Amino acid sequence: MTRTADDDHRNDHDPILELHAVSKSYGDVTALSGVDLSVAPGTIHALVGPNGSGKTTLFRIALGLTRPSSGTVDAPVEGIGPGFQRANFYRDLTVAENLDVFAALTGAEDEAWREEICSTLRLDRVRDRRAGDLSGGFGKKLDLALALLNRSPVVCLDEPMGDLDDVSKANLLDLLADYRDEGHAVVVSTHHLGAFADVIDHLTVLHDGEVLLDDPRGAIDLGDHDSLQDLYVARSLAADRGSTGDT
Repeated sequence: MTRTADDDHRNDHDPILELHAVSKSYGDVTALSGVDLSVAPGTIHALVGPNGSGKTTLFRIALGLTRPSSGTVDAPVEGIGPGFQRANFYRDLTVAENLDVFAALTGAEDEAWREEICSTLRLDRVRDRRAGDLSGGFGKKLDLALALLNRSPVVCLDEPMGDLDDVSKANLLDLLADYRDEGHAVVVSTHHLGAFADVIDHLTVLHDGEVLLDDPRGAIDLGDHDSLQDLYVARSLAADRGSTGDT
């Protein structure tokens, strides 16, 4: 794999994250097969697929945590803000201490932005609580805050709605939409496409390690389906039956 990203040669219309013909195998099991993915700045890009479709493997490759068996990744030199399905932080530190440590590690110096994240996610009320004692919902919020902390040009969030209450979900959608509108890219991997239907700009559907659908939101024809979620499920079921045609 080659991993290249030179922002001096990028412009506002170039993809901020690209995977080219990426494949990954674990012994005889193929997790990804020749996947291309292009994420544009100023977009919310949804990645969906059934369990075992390759979403987590793709995320780990994009983040540089796993090497592909073949193919290349072009990522921004500033790095990617990672949000994990299982919250990732220092459990023995308080929320405030985690924020301080991650800010120091990533060079995040914008105190006003940190306070905005904490206020929006309502982390300010548990600032002095030990992170290991947080509920699942607040643990997810802390993980999201750490992903966004450095204002990376692209963040990859794995199931960001997990364990969140309805108010927090609405606040998160507003926060991600604002982040997108500032010119950043947000990639979300989710089983619940309907929760993001009003804000996504691009949809990629994975199935058995291959790309089943990859289009801007405005180019997707729902046909007889009532929603993106219904279309995604119907396409996936058709692929399970070995049909590649529309349903």
